[in-house]
Amino acid sequence: MKFPGQRKSKHYFPVNARDPLVAQIQQENPLSRTHLVGVGQTIVDIEARIDDAFLDRHNLSKGHSLVLEEDKAELLYQELKERNLISHEYPGDTIGNTLHNYSVLADDKSILLGVMSQDLKIGSYAYRYLCNTSSRMDLDHLQPVDGPIGRCYTLITEDGERTFAINSGEMNQLTPEYVPESAFENASALVLSSYLVRCREDEAMKESALKAIEYAKKYNVPVVLTLGTKYVVEGLQDWWIEFLKEHVTCVAMNEEEGEALTGEKDPLLAADKALEWVDLVLCTAGPIGLYMAGYTDDALKRESTLPLLPGKIADFNKYEFSRPMKKDSCENPIRVYSHIAPYLGGPVEIKNTNGAGDAALSALLHDMSANRYHKANVPNSGKHTAEFLSYSSFSQICQYSNRVSYEVLTQHAPRLSRGLPEREDCLEEAYWER
Repeated sequence: MKFPGQRKSKHYFPVNARDPLVAQIQQENPLSRTHLVGVGQTIVDIEARIDDAFLDRHNLSKGHSLVLEEDKAELLYQELKERNLISHEYPGDTIGNTLHNYSVLADDKSILLGVMSQDLKIGSYAYRYLCNTSSRMDLDHLQPVDGPIGRCYTLITEDGERTFAINSGEMNQLTPEYVPESAFENASALVLSSYLVRCREDEAMKESALKAIEYAKKYNVPVVLTLGTKYVVEGLQDWWIEFLKEHVTCVAMNEEEGEALTGEKDPLLAADKALEWVDLVLCTAGPIGLYMAGYTDDALKRESTLPLLPGKIADFNKYEFSRPMKKDSCENPIRVYSHIAPYLGGPVEIKNTNGAGDAALSALLHDMSANRYHKANVPNSGKHTAEFLSYSSFSQICQYSNRVSYEVLTQHAPRLSRGLPEREDCLEEAYWER
């Protein structure tokens, strides 16, 4: 596994194999591996340039979001292909994006649980989904289905107006039999989307997601939930609060989703409110940057050497050099917050906002996995004097998530095509050199 961020060589593990002592230890104790597990909706985003006549032929209302029946979605796709109107075809599911980015960053394994069309045609949207997925993602557990995966069409007319047409296909038909218990035995985290547990009653995905959560709890695997959109949360706040309390370790959201969940417009206060139900919060806030909130033990807190920040909570980043812990693992838990402004002030040109939040979450998950990996292989390290959730501090994770998110904003695709260039040394790095 690649460890998050730029660090001196001794911070990587395994360290230089030429060291005879390290080589002896590795021979006696083979490396323990870990991986990330995600339950996702396999869907492809298809972007095309069309004219008004195309919308009329397919009875689409210009500028609106529409749900298409399967036969209409297929006719739409066939005409787009025949007329060579498609400009981009990218996997679009939030969990698939997160797992892909994690595998690119960590150069390590992730397991996707979902569905895939059993009859693949070269050049089809399902084929494109697989082509744009990291080879480090394990797709062997996908459930074969007799039908299409999900499709989301973005149809752009000459005046720049966007019309959205969605067909879910079979993407929500993952059954519990295709959620293997063995996938969770050495997992570092389970990541889910709010879409999964709000499916229709005739779709099997919710039951499968709950089965995955059951296995995660059995093997003490943190459950990470990303809130897909504020519309999934609005009107159902009480239901979601109970779900978070019962099942979730970490929640990832943007400022709109945070407001829908907590009623707090300020992202810092929204993150603070969410700590009543979960142990760790990642909140992206567009041009404002991103926030993290969580717990650490009072005896293990570390003060920041960075300028203290004003906000709805005074000097809220005072202990951001601390490392996140579960509240129940702390003898005397205190709340810790951190914030970072957009990397380099944000891109000069934002080519795509889809996937930026997924990218930020993948960096956090990478850090959590690095912690579990290091603890399994170097259990006596000073890094593991307590039950920490992550390898790095709140501040360092913010820097890393911010940098990964920036990379996605500067490209058209919602998935990283390569790893990050080495980033700047962290201000607190000297602490970990002890």
